[in-house]
Amino acid sequence: MKRTIMASLFLMIACKEEKKERAVQAQPPIEEKTIQEATPQASEAKDAKKWLEKSITDYFKGDLGSEEMNMQKMTTKDYFDYKTDAMNVDLDVDGSLTEKEFQDKWKSKFDTKKAGTGVGFLIAGQDWNEVKVTKCQLISENENSLLFDVMLTDKELKAQYPIKVKVINENGSFLIADVYQEEPKFN
Repeated sequence: MKRTIMASLFLMIACKEEKKERAVQAQPPIEEKTIQEATPQASEAKDAKKWLEKSITDYFKGDLGSEEMNMQKMTTKDYFDYKTDAMNVDLDVDGSLTEKEFQDKWKSKFDTKKAGTGVGFLIAGQDWNEVKVTKCQLISENENSLLFDVMLTDKELKAQYPIKVKVINENGSFLIADVYQEEPKFN
C-alpha cells in the first residue's frame, strides 16, 4: 500500500510539472519589431513649415484691403489682438494705446520689445511689391509650439525682413501665435 501511495504521489507531481512545462511552451515567442518612421514631431514640423510658407505667400498676394481678415485667419485670437494693438500704438484712432499702455497690457503674454509697434504684420514696410519667403528654418520646438527663423524678401524694393515666427497646432490646424520682428535690412 505504501508503494501505491508513493507511486501515486510521484505520478501527481510528474503530471503537475508536465502541465507547467506545457503552459510555458504554449506561449509563442515574443518578437521585438523595430518600426522606423518619422517621428510625429518631425512630420508636424515639416507640415507646419509648408503651411507657414504658403500662408505668408498667400497673405502678400491677397487683395489689398483684406489684409486684416487674412491676418485674422492665420493667427491666434490673442496674437491678432496683440498685433492689432501694436500696429496702432500712438495713432489717432479709436482704441489705440500709448506705448506704455501697450507694454502694460501685453507684457505678461508677449515680448513687447519684438512686437513691431507702429509697423505692419510680418514686415516693417508699409508698401511692398512682391514679398517672398527666402528662408524658413525650424530653430526650436516643444510640445506646444514650433519656432521658425524666416526671411522675407522684396527684391524690387531691395528689402529684407528677418522675423521669427511661433506656430502652434490648435484644433488640428496651424496658427501663428507670435512674430518677433526686427528692423528691416535694405540693400
